[in-house]
Amino acid sequence: MTKVLVLYYSAYGHIETMAYAVAEGAKSSGAEAVVKRVPETVSEDRAKAHHFKLDQPAPVATPEELAEYDAIIVGAGTRFGTVASQMRSFWEHTGGLWMAGKLVGKIGSAFTSSGTQHGGQESTLLGFIPTFLHHGMVVAGLPYSFSGQTGVEEVKGGSPYGASTIAGGDGSRKPSVVEVEAAKFQGRHVAVLAAKLRG
Repeated sequence: MTKVLVLYYSAYGHIETMAYAVAEGAKSSGAEAVVKRVPETVSEDRAKAHHFKLDQPAPVATPEELAEYDAIIVGAGTRFGTVASQMRSFWEHTGGLWMAGKLVGKIGSAFTSSGTQHGGQESTLLGFIPTFLHHGMVVAGLPYSFSGQTGVEEVKGGSPYGASTIAGGDGSRKPSVVEVEAAKFQGRHVAVLAAKLRG
């Protein structure tokens, strides 16, 4: 059975919601999908002071276990046009996997969020692709066969680089129906590709 890891970091719950939608999409293809998160690097006191969502049941992943999966779908919010440092820190501990070529040939894909409509979503997703490529991974995005990303009838995330959501400047906006559907579509798309690569 194809194994997909949805690996996320979510300070306020938006990416967490998207992560479970991605996993649901992967499971709909018949894959085994596991949702895990990366360690928090902010102190608990500081996280509470900034109203982080601390009640996230997903277990914390270790870099070593990435090798167990056929596909890794990474989700993290945008911070000044690039991926949140918690996710970046996690991948900076994957040197051993890189040296041993443990991720070569696996699928890599990403999704994100930002506070505003043009808050760096595409630069965050594009900026993570080199990490996948350095590991020898095959990159997958959100193809235009998901037509939900093409309309202009509402404010929404999503691009061919990956699913995304817009949280609003105060974080009050939750992932919309079309954004959640984009996440599901991406999860299924990646799982199907991973299954084909497994042969």
